[in-house]
Amino acid sequence: MGPDIDAWAEAITSGDRRALARAITLVESRRRDHRSQAEDLLQTILPKSGGALRLGVTGVPGVGKSTFIEAFGLHLIGQGLKLAVLAVDPSSQRGGGSILGDKTRMQDLSRRVEAFIRPSPTGGTLGGVARRTREALLLCEAAGFDVVLVETVGVGQSETAVAGMVDLFLLLLQPGGGDELQGFKRGIMELADMVVVNKADGDLAAAAGRAAAEYRKALQLLRPQTEGWDVPVLTCSALREDGLGEVWQAIVRFRDVVVESGYFSRRRAGQARDALWSEIGETLMTSLKEAPGLAASLPALEERVAKGDLVPSAAARQIVEDFLGRGGV
Repeated sequence: MGPDIDAWAEAITSGDRRALARAITLVESRRRDHRSQAEDLLQTILPKSGGALRLGVTGVPGVGKSTFIEAFGLHLIGQGLKLAVLAVDPSSQRGGGSILGDKTRMQDLSRRVEAFIRPSPTGGTLGGVARRTREALLLCEAAGFDVVLVETVGVGQSETAVAGMVDLFLLLLQPGGGDELQGFKRGIMELADMVVVNKADGDLAAAAGRAAAEYRKALQLLRPQTEGWDVPVLTCSALREDGLGEVWQAIVRFRDVVVESGYFSRRRAGQARDALWSEIGETLMTSLKEAPGLAASLPALEERVAKGDLVPSAAARQIVEDFLGRGGV
């Protein structure tokens, strides 16, 4: 007998943290029966979702993402807001579990009843972003959080995936100036709705100011990610909790601008459509690999492609035709 979906959804929307945590575990499950239950639960809570401001935060390792998120989260709580953090972790290659302890990295924030921190394994999805992060985000919104922050692992193509599910994408940099700028691909800079130079304190304060000026010049050469919005470059010290108010004020300005222009609703609608096609691709790939009788022929085709006896396009067409001929699953 399956769970009472209506009662579960009511528990989530009433703020039951345990029910929320169990729901996120459910949507992350790969079991077919769990997926069916997760879809029913998500459909039930869907009318209660959509009310939070969705923020994405990325930056290279060492930039101080965890320190920034914790300090920023505590600042938001001080403003009377509730914050959920979905920290997408690298997965254990053997077990698939989350290997970074976000609650140990954000101890002060995790103790606050106004905050909810959830590390998620990437599960091998392209770019290091958990396939179900979008669904976890909806659940957090239904649970009544005002801000849902998605932290990327800061490597690979995870930035693109996270930027495709949030309202504002924040790029966190350190006072490296031009040297660090050279290490970023142009595409990542183009994704940013806001740039924040962290660690602007002590001996690095002046360097942070110079770096911010360099980033502003660089951004003038790029096309803004969001129409009607000039990407600001701010400085802060998460360690000393300096400049966090200015960061939040800029985020609020961004929200006001995109809501008034209508871009906010168009952006979310586009993201929902993209999510649909992403799910179609993931579902088809899973179904293909699980198709009865097809799994036995895949290794042989892979070997022929690896040896150069068969071009990948021909092998792919053969696999898909075989799959469709069997009626799929």
